[in-house]
Amino acid sequence: MTEKIKKLTIRKVSNDRAKKKIRDESKLGFGKYFSDHMFLMNYSIKDGWHKPRIEPYHNLMLDPASMVLHYGQEVFEGMKAYKWGDGSIYLFRAKDNLIRLNRSALKMCIPEINVEEVYEYLKKLIALDKRWVPKSKGTSLYIRPNIIATDPYLGVRASETYLFYIITGPVGPYYPEGFNPIKIYVSTEYVRAVRGGVGEAKTMANYAASLYGQMEAKKLGFTQVLWLDAIERKYVEEVGTMNIFFVVDEEIYTAPLSGTILPGITRDSVIRICRDWGIKVNETALSIEEIVSWSQSGKLKEVFGSGTAAVISPVGLISYKGKEYQIGDGKTGNLSSKIYEYLTGIQYGKVKDPYGWMDKVV
Repeated sequence: MTEKIKKLTIRKVSNDRAKKKIRDESKLGFGKYFSDHMFLMNYSIKDGWHKPRIEPYHNLMLDPASMVLHYGQEVFEGMKAYKWGDGSIYLFRAKDNLIRLNRSALKMCIPEINVEEVYEYLKKLIALDKRWVPKSKGTSLYIRPNIIATDPYLGVRASETYLFYIITGPVGPYYPEGFNPIKIYVSTEYVRAVRGGVGEAKTMANYAASLYGQMEAKKLGFTQVLWLDAIERKYVEEVGTMNIFFVVDEEIYTAPLSGTILPGITRDSVIRICRDWGIKVNETALSIEEIVSWSQSGKLKEVFGSGTAAVISPVGLISYKGKEYQIGDGKTGNLSSKIYEYLTGIQYGKVKDPYGWMDKVV
C-alpha cells in the first residue's frame, strides 16, 4: 500500500514479511534488533534533499566506489523514543539531536537537512512502527539517523551526492551492568581526538579511532576507556560512549566543549538539571592527576557518565598507570541515582517535564 503525506511516500511492509517482535524484553540487549521500516532521502546538487520516503527495512545498494567506504564522509545521531504508562509514545529532545546532526554535517562538508521537515518524517516513521517501542523499565526505541557520501569516485574531495536514512530498533540497557557502577581504564598510550580535528562531530572517524584502545581496555577487564587530551595527555575529556562528570565535595566538574569532545544532549540535560538544583557545575580542564589526588584524599565523591545510550552510568573504579582508584565506596552514588531517577522519570512520563524536552508522537 502506498500513500502520500505531504511530500513523503510511505510503502508499508506486507504482513507476510513483517518481523517477529521480541516478546521477552529483558533479552533485548542493545543494537541487535531493528524495526520493520526505515526512512530514506537522497541529495544531489541539482535537486537538493529530495525523494523522502518510508520503506520496509532493507539492505542498502552502494557502488563499491562510494566515497563513504573509502574516505569516511559520514555523520550520524542517536536518540530515543519512550512508551509511557498510558501507551503513548514520546521523543526526548529529538530536534536537538537533528540540530547537532547538522553541526556535524557542516564539519564533514555534508549538506544540512531541514530539521523541521525531517522531524515530521521521523514522527511518521515511529508512529508506523509503534509496535516496536518496548514498554518494560529501562527499555526504549533507539533511533539512528545517518548520512553517507555516495559518489562513486576514488579521489579525496567532498561527495556531490548523499543518502540520508533513519533506522530504529528496541533496546534495553547499553551496558550489561545496567544501572550499576562500571570500571573505566585511563588510556595514556592512545588518543581519540585533537583540537582542530573532527572530535566534536558525531562521525565514524571518531569511533574508529577509539576501537583499539577500547579493545585493550576490555582485555584488561574494563568496561570503557577514559580518554585524555591528545597534546599533553593530561586532561580528561570523555569516555568512549559518554561525557564524564566528577563530583568533588559539593560541586560537579566536567570537560569543556573545546572542540575535541561531543556536545552531548544528555550532558546538557544533566548540567541544566544540576544548576536548577543549585549545584555548581564547572566546565573546566581537569587533569587526571587532580582526579587521582581527590580520590586519595576522599574529596572525589562520585563519577558518572552521561549519554543517550546509557542515560546515566555510575563509575565505581578508575584505573590509571597500573593503579586502581575506587570511587567512594565503589557503589552508585546518591547524586548519580538522583539524576538518573529524575531524568528517566521525565523520559517515561513519571515526572513533570519543566523543560519541554518530551514531544508526543502518538
